[in-house]
Amino acid sequence: MITHEDLWRAIDRLAANNGLSASGMAKKAGLHESTFNPSKRISATGRPRWPTFEIINKAMEATNTSINEFARLVDIESAR
Repeated sequence: MITHEDLWRAIDRLAANNGLSASGMAKKAGLHESTFNPSKRISATGRPRWPTFEIINKAMEATNTSINEFARLVDIESAR
């Protein structure tokens, strides 16, 4: 099972693997620079915010990453 934390760590790793910060990757993907910020990952009520596939897909396109490569990033994190 993919957890909220696993998915966000994979997004962070995707940015880092491409020499980008989370904000830099968001901008490169045409998203608001705060899209991937840690402060956006939990709502004001404490509920986890999951990124949409559309947002993940934009990040993958911006970093020329396939879905299989991204899945490996998620899997690397969840295998711990």
